[in-house]
Amino acid sequence: MLKRVHFPSSLLPYLLVAPQIIITIVFFMWPASQAIYQSFLIEDAFGLSTEFVWFENFQVLFEDEEYHKSFIRTGFFSAAVAFLSLSVALILAAYADRVIRGAMTYRTLMIWPYAVAPVLAGALWLFMFNPTIGIFPYLLDMVGYDWNHKLNGGQAMALIIMAAAWKQVAYNFLFYLAAMQSIPKSIIEAAAIDGAGPVRRFWTLILPLVSPTTFFLLVINAVYAFFDTFGIVHAITSGGPAGATNILVYKVYADGFIGLDLGGSAAQSVILMILVIAMTVVQFRFVEKKVEY
Repeated sequence: MLKRVHFPSSLLPYLLVAPQIIITIVFFMWPASQAIYQSFLIEDAFGLSTEFVWFENFQVLFEDEEYHKSFIRTGFFSAAVAFLSLSVALILAAYADRVIRGAMTYRTLMIWPYAVAPVLAGALWLFMFNPTIGIFPYLLDMVGYDWNHKLNGGQAMALIIMAAAWKQVAYNFLFYLAAMQSIPKSIIEAAAIDGAGPVRRFWTLILPLVSPTTFFLLVINAVYAFFDTFGIVHAITSGGPAGATNILVYKVYADGFIGLDLGGSAAQSVILMILVIAMTVVQFRFVEKKVEY
């Protein structure tokens, strides 16, 4: 006869999870609830008078042509950042997994960019591609290509994509390298004995086996591109030129803190939050079916 085990009640588990719960409530739940509440208001710049307008802020946004363009711009930016950062990280991790001599130094150098703050990453790329003193515009001018991201919207978008992807490559590299090193070496050796070359082994063995990691990183990179790239955009282009890099997360700041449209800015933040949640749900609902565990 089995005896039911009873554990004495204790406050210790609650005390251990309390800090995380408090942080979540103070820094996530409370600001989110405030944004939802403010999205139904029209406020003056000093917060002295408010008017409850229900969904008028959302209606104005959906009728705004510039806001529609910002949606398309953000979708392209996020897809490009995720694709570029994941592709480069996967290639670098594949090479790092094969390195024997100097492996620790190589991996350490690959991880360093993740320690750089987004604003500093943006400042680094801004100096490198500065039309006046930057090294890359000078080299591009030698081959006959005129670079000036302050006037060319396409170049400005390309620059923030490269900077944002470079910032995220190190994070993706860590996960891909750990996933590759967890693959049993006997599988790789068996494929090599059967005559499969390095490229064939990568496409037929390694890539499918790291697909769970790819799926996880796809979600993380999408959230990163939507939210954490504000500092990069602000440092490099400030949404310009002519709004060419004014993605959704930066438009929230520009309309709220520069344009002083507090209600409209709050409505934009709510839409952005709903969009990211919906995108994450869709990824887990449909993309995960394609993942091989």
